[in-house]
Amino acid sequence: MNTDQSIPASFTPSERGLEGVFIHPSSYVDEGCQIGKGTKIWHFSHVMSGCVIGEDCNIGQNVVISPDVVLGRNCKIQNNVSVYTGVRCEDDVFLGPSMVFTNVINPRAAVSRKDEYRPTILKRGASVGANATIVCGHTLGEYCLIGAGSVVTKDVPAYALMVGNPARQTGWVNAHGDKCASLEEAMKE
Repeated sequence: MNTDQSIPASFTPSERGLEGVFIHPSSYVDEGCQIGKGTKIWHFSHVMSGCVIGEDCNIGQNVVISPDVVLGRNCKIQNNVSVYTGVRCEDDVFLGPSMVFTNVINPRAAVSRKDEYRPTILKRGASVGANATIVCGHTLGEYCLIGAGSVVTKDVPAYALMVGNPARQTGWVNAHGDKCASLEEAMKE
């Protein structure tokens, strides 16, 4: 009998109670996860206990989803992303390749700060570009677009286009990601 808390990849998803879920054999899914039908978990990923993943999500290669993370329906997580405890993504969120979340403001190896995790909320349709960093404790508004390599250090308005380090708003985008002249135009689309 396996006493490890991770369910070995040699078990099929249906044997794990995860009917309609694809889990690549090289990935680990800990006991106590909720994963919606149609979700795919690709190579070398680790889904930890207590997380909730909605239907039709795509979890790329080498992704870690930490305990108690919540992902809504149809979230897309590209390769090499760690989604840490405290992160909540609503439906249709896109996380680009190698983007980064933090969950503590002032980390130190010798100081445990697990009781200081700050929540990070990504509202419906938010998109984060490749290699961007989202500093914990902030909310990214609906359908905002964070440019590749940007560093988000404050809350982001809905439909905002953010770029740079630190990220600054340079415009507006609609739900399809097209640039718009105003917030009103972005919200019409």
